[in-house]
Amino acid sequence: MLIEALPYIQTYEGKTFVIKYGGAAMTDEALKQTFAKDVTILKKIGINIVIVHGGGKEITDVASALGIETRFVDGQRYTDEAMVRVVLMVLAGKLNKEIVHLINRNGGNAIGICGLDNGLLKAHPLSADGPDLGYVGVVSTVHEAFLEMLLRNGLMPVVAPLAAGPSGEVYNVNADLAAATVASALKAEKLVYLSDVEGILGAGGRVSTLTRTEAQRMIDGGEIFGGMIPKVRSAFETLEAGVRKVHIVDGRAKHSLLLEIFTDEGIGTQMLHDKDNGRNGTGS
Repeated sequence: MLIEALPYIQTYEGKTFVIKYGGAAMTDEALKQTFAKDVTILKKIGINIVIVHGGGKEITDVASALGIETRFVDGQRYTDEAMVRVVLMVLAGKLNKEIVHLINRNGGNAIGICGLDNGLLKAHPLSADGPDLGYVGVVSTVHEAFLEMLLRNGLMPVVAPLAAGPSGEVYNVNADLAAATVASALKAEKLVYLSDVEGILGAGGRVSTLTRTEAQRMIDGGEIFGGMIPKVRSAFETLEAGVRKVHIVDGRAKHSLLLEIFTDEGIGTQMLHDKDNGRNGTGS
């Protein structure tokens, strides 16, 4: 793998990757260890890493233990004032610090922050654009200079997806969307979603590389359907905002991050502009 990885290592030195961390990779103990090692390796070879993490299952578990009901509207968590306090405690507290501690034990120089810190993420309520979900927000601005300063100083920001509202409210933000907004603001080389799916599946199995034109053909043909459609469309919007490639990677597989980035075939799906082809120019 090292010989295959060499051109990628040379290509990505000094570039920025934003990684959305969630799903099984956040709950399985062995996968948590693997993730910490993998992002540390990426940093050690000169790639700037920003992690945005989720935590939905942990939020539900803690809310239940505290006797706070979890409600969902159209499949999305409703966040009232009581739930905001739980979200703040779980995301910015327990989970964020656990992730940071694990990475640092592996030599990764991680620093835990949330969107409230130094005005990193500002948001407006989702109800302005869609259903009323209480204190659920949509990121409107990113203080990217803050993240760039941390990266210049050799740190790996681990971001909990909370944001400040226009009147000082605390908003819960969807981690996928927060990661996409951060990647767009940083003009990242890659946005990588670690999820519990193999990638995008077509009639012949996993699709390794997908352009916008191919994606639209698969949507029209019914190969991409349901909840995957907004994910794919969001990915291409992120590309239009300046991110070079978006990857969906199966976080249930050990070292999936390294295998996707440093091998010619990858193990997930990469989405790219129509003008690009193949995996990376040099590969992934």
